[in-house]
Amino acid sequence: MSNEIAARTSIGTVQLRVSQLQQSLEFYQSVVGLRLLSQDRTSAELGVPDSERPLLRLIEIANAVPRPRRSGAGLYHAALLLPDRRSLGLALRNLIASGIHVGQSDHLVSEALYISDPDNNGIEIYRDRPRHEWQWDANGHVRMAVDPIDWDGLLAEAGDAPWNGLPAGTTVGHIHLHVTELPTTEHFYVDVLGFNLVAHMADSAMFISAGGYHHHIGLNVWAGVGATLTPDTAPGLDYFEIALPDEEAQMAVFARLQAASVPLRTNQGTVIVHDPSGIQIHIVVRGSA
Repeated sequence: MSNEIAARTSIGTVQLRVSQLQQSLEFYQSVVGLRLLSQDRTSAELGVPDSERPLLRLIEIANAVPRPRRSGAGLYHAALLLPDRRSLGLALRNLIASGIHVGQSDHLVSEALYISDPDNNGIEIYRDRPRHEWQWDANGHVRMAVDPIDWDGLLAEAGDAPWNGLPAGTTVGHIHLHVTELPTTEHFYVDVLGFNLVAHMADSAMFISAGGYHHHIGLNVWAGVGATLTPDTAPGLDYFEIALPDEEAQMAVFARLQAASVPLRTNQGTVIVHDPSGIQIHIVVRGSA
């Protein structure tokens, strides 16, 4: 049995804790451009046209106080991958019109915009360059950078086209996490779960993927080595899904977790584990949407 996670692995739904559901819904619909799929008194699911699969699920927690960014292990950002550059240009134009602070970076493999929601949960909105343009070194590591983005070129792509929110085909392309420290984190995600290590950023961050993607998960210690998990009484990441293509792939991961004596539980076909920082992960089989 291969110890490598299935090539068609992806990131599924990301569940975030928020302090005020209605405030967050306004932000994620009008600023980010997601559409409301369902809502009850304390939770809501958000997605894009032509799919009923939620990209984000928001859970309101009582008496929550937003925390500064980089204040504990947990979410650095959840990254929404758009299908083309024109869509990213339209998103940029809308973000500028909203008045929100927008960070930006050209990573060579992608062009990315960075914002924070009202609770300081980080969100990246990005588009990938074609895979044939990505460069890999002799060690199998992808070349990435943090160059300035072509702001004017993106806006020119958008032109005068109307903005109607994020388009069909948008997915959660990756998730980036603050973790407590890197060696045990690498062992868990690479040796046990079976992701491939594809990039390092000095001794402070690493990037892992399946199937030759530039990264499905980023892992950093920018909140400080030894940072404790953001408590579940505060806004932040509740859990994220690792979506596998079939039950065989899920069972292979399940077997490796058991062999490594990683505590886990199952719930209606979902394998629930925590990484070495305490971050909750749901390992699911992705169905049709």
